[in-house]
Amino acid sequence: IVLDEVERRRGISAALVYPFMRSLMESPFPAPGKTIKVKTFLPGAGNEVLELRRPMDSRLEHVDFECLFTCLSVRQLIRIFASLLLERRVIFVADKLSTLSSCSHAVVALLYPFSWQHTFIPVLPASMIDIVCCPTPFLVGLLSSSLPKLKELPVEEALMVNLGSDRFIRQMDDEDTLLPRKLQAALEQALERKNELISQDSDSDSDDECNTLNGLVSEVFIRFFVETVGHYSLFLTQSEKGERAFQREAFRKSVASKSIRRFLEVFMESQMFAGFIQDRELRKCRAKGLFEQRVEQYLEELPDTEQSGMNKFLRGLGNKMKFLHKKN
Repeated sequence: IVLDEVERRRGISAALVYPFMRSLMESPFPAPGKTIKVKTFLPGAGNEVLELRRPMDSRLEHVDFECLFTCLSVRQLIRIFASLLLERRVIFVADKLSTLSSCSHAVVALLYPFSWQHTFIPVLPASMIDIVCCPTPFLVGLLSSSLPKLKELPVEEALMVNLGSDRFIRQMDDEDTLLPRKLQAALEQALERKNELISQDSDSDSDDECNTLNGLVSEVFIRFFVETVGHYSLFLTQSEKGERAFQREAFRKSVASKSIRRFLEVFMESQMFAGFIQDRELRKCRAKGLFEQRVEQYLEELPDTEQSGMNKFLRGLGNKMKFLHKKN
């Protein structure tokens, strides 16, 4: 928002940028979840008050999920998410640098609590386009002007996404089969209903963060990971020396759902999963992020998980967003 306002002023006159930045610098830095008001002046518009809200969760401070839904349908977004989860090669193509940058950072944020471990170049310079011939996983963004050159290169299997038309330039054709079927359907339903869910939640007493698109989308994808790997802590054993070790096979076999077990067979071989588990094995105390909070709630619910599929997913999401219990 701040950069947009700077650009807006610079378009009128560079002299308008400094007073705006000075006003911003003089304002107190907001606490997580709080809003500050910055008074500004624009010729022709007069005095304005700009409201800036800091997200509750610092992960999302520089992420805007809106750009993903502007450029992509829910189904396409889930296919891209699945491809990144299995650490495939993904190329974004767009007309504008801002679209490439925003969408790249946003889609990587969907992977929380996991982190993308491979090459990540939101805006790849045309002079470095040969990087897309690399055989290892990557997520890169290219301007549309580089598309003719891209199509000439001997790129190995990759998902190429045109962010301007919501179409895949090239795909593997199995993107719809990578995630557990029921969880994929639940993800899709929750995201298709995002506007309805946000407007309903704004009338409830729940956490303000859920009233935003970023808050809702974050919770939806966190719920996916809670459902698939939320029981991981039950399989971290500690030796007499205090060393932690993860019981891989016992963890995977403990899952009742065959489709989730099949998904885990592949996902557990990823660098993302390995890094996540290694971090937990080396910690001297338990991790305390948003994901761990949701896992704790999930483990408390376990005796009641006879329900399955869509309702289970949405009811679990409803622990954070109470209105979902009324809907399902």
